[in-house]
Amino acid sequence: MLGISLRSERKKDILDKIIKNIKGQGEFIHIVSVNPENLVVADKNEKFKKVIQTAQIHIIDGIGIVIAGRLLGEQAGERVGGVDLMRDIVKLADRLPLRIVLIGGSSNLANKLAECYSHKYPASQFKGIEGIRNILSVKKEEEEGIFSIVARLMPHIVFVAFGSPEQEMWIDRHKEKFQGMVCMGVGGAFDYLSGSVPRAPQIIRRVGLEWLFRLIVQPWRWKRQLRLIEFMWLVMREKIYQSSKAIGNMK
Repeated sequence: MLGISLRSERKKDILDKIIKNIKGQGEFIHIVSVNPENLVVADKNEKFKKVIQTAQIHIIDGIGIVIAGRLLGEQAGERVGGVDLMRDIVKLADRLPLRIVLIGGSSNLANKLAECYSHKYPASQFKGIEGIRNILSVKKEEEEGIFSIVARLMPHIVFVAFGSPEQEMWIDRHKEKFQGMVCMGVGGAFDYLSGSVPRAPQIIRRVGLEWLFRLIVQPWRWKRQLRLIEFMWLVMREKIYQSSKAIGNMK
């Protein structure tokens, strides 16, 4: 889709793969959420496009991708919300002793969320790190502090909340530091899971209007929502190209 081969998997299969990775020797696994905003950015940013393309797991996080897939004659796969997947990965701590690191988010939120999970799943280890104050202007000592903690804890799971596309590119840029770990950029998931920001009711999420609920709750997101219009244009452009190519082949 838009020049990227999507490898969508069911949530159950993703969780099974993570469990296998934890119980085995462990490989680096990068989980990337694919949504209309990300694909618009990737259309203009070749480095980010490559990060998405080479990720070990894609999740379809947005009704727009599903609709676009139907228009383009592609199977987009099962919709898996990033917040929902993070919650289900954390729930694995109820079955397995896990080491999980949460990086980023608003001030001290990762640490508060880690403390909450530590009480809920006492057999597992959770560590929250504020990490980097400004992902667009990263300081060397900030990254050194993060990687020192990661090297000491050797977590099974790393959640990074710097916002997209910065979080995905940061994970990919430092993947040698995360060998044997499952890493996932989670955007604003810390806010939703901590209750700091209300999430859309289930019925709204089911019909694919969570983006509208977010816009109402966080009106400052309106500029980001303009990417949805751009995404629609890119999909229609690809559809027109497909149609013209098919007509050309018939001549």
